Amino acid sequence: KVEVIKNGLDSVGARVKVKVVKNKVAPPFRSAEFDILFNEGISREGSLIDAAIEYGILDKSGTWMSYGDQRLGQGRENVRNYLRENPSLSAEMEGKVREKAAGSAAPLRVAGPARSPAGATEEF
Repeated sequence: KVEVIKNGLDSVGARVKVKVVKNKVAPPFRSAEFDILFNEGISREGSLIDAAIEYGILDKSGTWMSYGDQRLGQGRENVRNYLRENPSLSAEMEGKVREKAAGSAAPLRVAGPARSPAGATEEF
């Protein structure tokens, strides 16, 4: 648990950091941070906010967050509520995040055929 998410004096969730230690399917020692809201589960809007900030889609200036020229709110909780109330904006932002995430994958480089010159690589 990284921090407790509060609404006034009431605890409404927790921001957690998880680390994959052993996995037979994916690379080990990867970590992720996300919000778990009590009675709701993992916050989709919170994860969208994190990804949008990471890809530069959502601008963060202090505690204020804005999408393009539209100010979404001050503080993470207010922005999360705004995205929950405006599903069309949330869907548009999610589409941009998915587009950037798919486009940011580095090309896979593998060694070329045995008869190619030393050090040659091919992109797939």
